[in-house]
Amino acid sequence: MSVAAKKIAEAEQLVQAAEKSLKTSLLKWVPDYDSAADEYAKAATAYRIAKSFDKSKECLLKAIECYKNNKSWFHAAKSYEQIILLCKDLDKLTDVEEYANKACSLYQQHGSPEAAASALDKAAKLTEQKYPEMALRFYQHAVEVIMIEDSTRQASEYSSKVSRILVKLQRYEEATKALKKEIGFYQQTESYGQIGRLVVALVLVQLALGDSVEAEKSFKEWGSCCEAEEVSTLQTLLQAFDDEDGELAAKMLASPFIRHMDVEYAILAKNIPLPKGLEVEKKSGGANESNSTRELDEEDGEGLC
Repeated sequence: MSVAAKKIAEAEQLVQAAEKSLKTSLLKWVPDYDSAADEYAKAATAYRIAKSFDKSKECLLKAIECYKNNKSWFHAAKSYEQIILLCKDLDKLTDVEEYANKACSLYQQHGSPEAAASALDKAAKLTEQKYPEMALRFYQHAVEVIMIEDSTRQASEYSSKVSRILVKLQRYEEATKALKKEIGFYQQTESYGQIGRLVVALVLVQLALGDSVEAEKSFKEWGSCCEAEEVSTLQTLLQAFDDEDGELAAKMLASPFIRHMDVEYAILAKNIPLPKGLEVEKKSGGANESNSTRELDEEDGEGLC
């Protein structure tokens, strides 16, 4: 008998034991939800090892009902987290949101906001590559949940992920608000070193929006938190946009420390529209020179005639 077959047989026995625990009789008036939940959970693990993922999920859902009947909110939430992992095995990541929110709610009911936020974080990591907008909702919810505990440091970490996904999705207006909120969290914890890089990110996002005026305001407000290299680069970059010097702006956007920022911001820096004023002047200047040359030729031609 193969390992899978052994595990399926083991799971079936556990399911039968769970069903027996739930039965009542003349001498047993109340179902034994605790034993049934434990047996369903073990059956779910056996089915998963045998790669029978649908049956594993089915057992976990039954275990959850038993945990709920016993008011064991924490264990019910843990089981929902296991179902989230099964969604990956079943290639049904779109179902993750339903179970992640249920797990979060049960953890909160148990009085464990940190576990609730952690469940959302895990779900976000699982879905971010394929469904970034879903992951964004998870991280936004995690910020709200963890702030119930007034855990500003943890909130700033989740907020950082919110900002980066918004930039990745090119939702720059929302990213601007998210970055300012993130800066606010770091100000509360007096983590001024972290604020410097966020100021650079905020300036880049505002330049991507084509709003160099707001970018300059942000730099003036929080630039004192930046390191010397960041200050020098941002000053030159903003001046280049003010002078409409595309070549200098491109050089600043390719600065080593910008290239080594989080990948979303490094990619953003490559795609920021450069100021075109100087190019326009060169083109119009070239056209004027051409017209002047043509006029002179015509005058010379008239003189010869």
